[in-house]
Amino acid sequence: MRIGRSALAGCAGARADSTTAAADDVHYERFYPYYAELCALSEIRKKPGFGVQFRSGMGGHSLLYLSGVRLDRQAGYPTLKLCDPAASPARHGVGISVNSHYKNANWVAAEGRDFVWRGALGPGDRLTRETYTRTQDRAKAIGVLEGVQFHDHLFRDKPRGMSERDYMYEISVATDYAVRFGRDIYRTRVPLDRPRMALIVDFLNDLNTPYRKGVRVFRWNILNNNCSHVAHNALAVANIWAPWPTGQFFALAAFKFPVPKNEFVDLALRTNDLPIDDVDAIYGDEVAKRALAETDTLPTAPGALATIAPAIPDNEVYDIDRLRLIFYDNPFWGPYRPRLFRIFDEPRYIDLRANLAHFAGIYERVQQRRCNRRMLTAARHDRRRSVEREHFDVLYDRYIERAAATVRRQLLSLDEPARVATETVS
Repeated sequence: MRIGRSALAGCAGARADSTTAAADDVHYERFYPYYAELCALSEIRKKPGFGVQFRSGMGGHSLLYLSGVRLDRQAGYPTLKLCDPAASPARHGVGISVNSHYKNANWVAAEGRDFVWRGALGPGDRLTRETYTRTQDRAKAIGVLEGVQFHDHLFRDKPRGMSERDYMYEISVATDYAVRFGRDIYRTRVPLDRPRMALIVDFLNDLNTPYRKGVRVFRWNILNNNCSHVAHNALAVANIWAPWPTGQFFALAAFKFPVPKNEFVDLALRTNDLPIDDVDAIYGDEVAKRALAETDTLPTAPGALATIAPAIPDNEVYDIDRLRLIFYDNPFWGPYRPRLFRIFDEPRYIDLRANLAHFAGIYERVQQRRCNRRMLTAARHDRRRSVEREHFDVLYDRYIERAAATVRRQLLSLDEPARVATETVS
């Protein structure tokens, strides 16, 4: 199931190149220089007659973009490092991709937000064969596949006269980099901070270690080790949600496994819809409780926004008509299609100002009820409450107070750009 291209064009979240969206990005990156963006990519169909023929299934692909992270180009192998905080973290980022092609790596990374999405293509430019070739040259210069080996069987279809290295980059374009060349993209962006981004960087580097050392050979598996597993579990180490097990028994894994479009929707709702005004509900959510205790955050917080970016429309390399991206769901009464339309029908999921105003209202209600809650707790539950719960409530109240103050400053800064240029918004 999918939103059609006409719906994409009219959706407020799909204003990828509009002035409003660009202005929102400026504010967003000032508020949240470190963020993760989980991206569900549609199928891809290359037009015949140019380069290697390539097409994918309608389940699509998943990519994880990390702002404030760079490639360690001295490593000679896909290795991440945090950006220097003095170097404007939001100006740097990497796109993490998992592909069944790799033999000695679980993931690879392309560096640079524009390059991840558009390769060497400028805004509004036509995707020509020349730009397609120039993008591959750029990918080689960046070293997207440096140190990476592909499984031997993939080279059976390599055209005669083409080098193995050129072939590797040829079948990786629009999947591991320049992904909008031939794919529609659904993205959920989640604000993080430097400590949580460091956890993700360490997790991903550790994930590649046994393959880098030759201890293991990477085997992509749709049920137990696909592209969505890696993106999901990277966010899990930042206490966004619970990790997704890998290596499960086949029959159990087949019943439920992560797929790109489901994950896009699940993340948008997880980061926007937890009942954070209900302290008992948050205490009962183990991940949320751990997030508050360990990182002074909650999974649902301001700044988690969904967007859609269609494939490059003026395109002589890829067929972009009716690109499919299915849900793993019952096609008749499954919940995911209504959830998707809900996300793009409600401004708080897709518009920065509406999102901040929504959370400001929640925090205000929590603070208004706080005195009543404390009185009720003292009167009815004091003897039965654990020390752990008492500590949690203190953390919760302090978090709400800080979050409310921050979102108020952010809303003010949207209306006072001249003043905000001279102050730091925490």
